[in-house]
Amino acid sequence: MPSDLLLTFGLLCSALVMFIVGRPRADAVALIMIVMLPALGIVSLPQALAGFSNPNVLLIATLFVIGDGLVRAGVAHRLGEYLVRRGAANESRLVALLMGIVGMLGAIMSPSAVVVIFLPIVLNIARKSNIAYSRLVMPIGVAAMTSGMLTLATSSNLVANSALIYRGHEGVSFFALSCVGGPILIAAIAYMLVTRRSLSGKKVSSPQPRPTMQAWVERYSLAGRAFRLGVGSDSPLVGQTLGTFDLDYGDGGAHVVAVERYVGMGELVMLGTAQTTIAADDVLLLDADAAAFNVGSFCAHYGLSELPMSGAYFMDQTHDVGMAEVIVPPDSRLIGVLASKSVLQRHGVTVVGLRRRRGPIKQGLRTVRLKVGDTLLVVGTWNSIFAMQSVERDIVCLAMPVESETLVPVPHKSLQALGCLALTVILMLTPGVPTALAGLVGCLLMGLFGCVTLDSAYRAINWRSIILIVGMLPFAIALQHTGGVDLVVNTLVQVTSQWGPRSMVAAVFALTLGVGMVIASTPTVVLMAPVAVTMAEHMGWSPYPFAITVAIASSASYMSPIATPVNALVSSAGNYKLWDFIRIGTPMAVIAGVITVALVPIFWPM
Repeated sequence: MPSDLLLTFGLLCSALVMFIVGRPRADAVALIMIVMLPALGIVSLPQALAGFSNPNVLLIATLFVIGDGLVRAGVAHRLGEYLVRRGAANESRLVALLMGIVGMLGAIMSPSAVVVIFLPIVLNIARKSNIAYSRLVMPIGVAAMTSGMLTLATSSNLVANSALIYRGHEGVSFFALSCVGGPILIAAIAYMLVTRRSLSGKKVSSPQPRPTMQAWVERYSLAGRAFRLGVGSDSPLVGQTLGTFDLDYGDGGAHVVAVERYVGMGELVMLGTAQTTIAADDVLLLDADAAAFNVGSFCAHYGLSELPMSGAYFMDQTHDVGMAEVIVPPDSRLIGVLASKSVLQRHGVTVVGLRRRRGPIKQGLRTVRLKVGDTLLVVGTWNSIFAMQSVERDIVCLAMPVESETLVPVPHKSLQALGCLALTVILMLTPGVPTALAGLVGCLLMGLFGCVTLDSAYRAINWRSIILIVGMLPFAIALQHTGGVDLVVNTLVQVTSQWGPRSMVAAVFALTLGVGMVIASTPTVVLMAPVAVTMAEHMGWSPYPFAITVAIASSASYMSPIATPVNALVSSAGNYKLWDFIRIGTPMAVIAGVITVALVPIFWPM
């Protein structure tokens, strides 16, 4: 065996051992390999660094940014709210909808990122629907894993596609895998509708739940204090700033918390400060002392109209309007200050509730002077609450509500984000348009419409994944140049020379699945894709069925809680044991294998 081949196998085995052990980090291992391969003369330096200019790597980076735009615009969280409305009354329908949405989002975003987004949503659904948390967490893990079989959005699938291109074949389209991955996702939903019942006893010992805004509304007796008032075109407020008018009309102590304004295709919610200029058709979100406030007289005086509210105290505005519970410490400058005139208003937040030892103060709040230990409930836009929390030293934040976990930075940009995604998908499906170019167009449009910023775009890219892919790609070149691929292929051909094409597809699936049980999907495909493609060429068959099989099998490690980030997240969140993954994941992997062996030769003839 040539010395360069021995060195290649040695480095590959070392990398696999480090991947399994988990030390050093996977991206650090990739960087080590980028240095070692050219240093030992196995590949040239340009070949070792070629991954940085690979269009597939660029596509992955753009998909991270597009996915972040969907998250920042609240698309994922609105889907979660849709789930609560449509499926909370029926567990089977809830699981089917949940898996379908996670599968579709995972096809265009990072599957692990989708799981991170949906875990708090699932916790909220489980709490509201009185369903065991463990019966919902495992299904989203299975759906997220299966979503990696639908498109080229995952790094492992792009590596498999690169193996075809490197051997001189034309790459597959972005949605090519869907004809096999789609049936597998449908089968996974049907499978989990049955097997989730075996997880009913695995209830999560969740920590003490965080308060909700609804609970605070009841605790501080805020019912009847909130109003939505439309500004008519003849209102004296039009064109004026809020500071121009004394809105403490009568004895009601009215205060504008925020202003709704429709801009373009979305709704903008602005902080209600003295500098806020009012326009016709604006909607004022008003807080007022319920007992003393006469809404009819107030509206007549300022040319306003009362609008209906769909929830108690701005509960329908939780994407924009938030709350926080704070306490007055002994050294606070707020001691002795009127609650309604406190310096907290400089942050754009309003004190709407006050509790002392005897309970909440329900009336006359604006005339109460603050004391040490007073617990205050403040309301304002989320940005103003977070600003107060980070810089204000005269209060101590006691609690943030559960709703703060689902806060989205630009909730009024959801239509624009969906439009950018739709255009990106159309461009990817357009013949002659490179997928990387389509991804770049999508990123630029996300930035143009304000769905992402430059800083958030850079933060959205998972640089660990990028470095891992770039660092492992040179191994494919090294194995080709040193004859390592030919050695493995010749051995496989000798062992399986009497097997038929479908049996070979099944063998490739099983071998890829076995490797993927212990190492991540990307290095699995880096190792297996060149072998599968070259083996098909040696046998005189089309390489496409084998490359596609490797890509799908790399996402089928349902029974391994350690090899994939998705299963690691699910294992921790659902408090599952190894046996749970084995008994649920093994049949699912078999189902995926059967569907793959049955469909792949049909769509990609041998």
